[in-house]
Amino acid sequence: MRYWLFKSEPGTWSWDDQVAKGEAGQEWDGVRNYQARNVMREMEVGDLGFFYHSQDEKAVVGIVEICSGSHPDSTTDDDRWDCVDIRAVEPLPTPVTLADIKARAELADMALVRQSRLSVQPVTEAEWRLVREMGGLSG
Repeated sequence: MRYWLFKSEPGTWSWDDQVAKGEAGQEWDGVRNYQARNVMREMEVGDLGFFYHSQDEKAVVGIVEICSGSHPDSTTDDDRWDCVDIRAVEPLPTPVTLADIKARAELADMALVRQSRLSVQPVTEAEWRLVREMGGLSG
């Protein structure tokens, strides 16, 4: 299993919007960055990710699961763009802010800190465990 982070502006697509999609999940469409697209191409069904509210909140607010592997993005006819589908698994009891993450030396190399503009990012297992713990979840 691998771990990821999905960034979204809450005014465009929020955690509540994701939860409302239920078990079917939602296509993570509209990504037009080659690096983020390539990251999604690496994802497998069952992998987990953090759902991150960008802009004003700047916090990890929930856990999502990849429920469909990489496929063509339905929002474009351009075959260069792929996406995955994700479904909400559980909220973090305590959102973990970017400031919280930056305050932890062991998270200094996290893609969220180093490549803050990338909308879809890999997360290491150690980062995954620590951020979950910071958010009030075990393991």
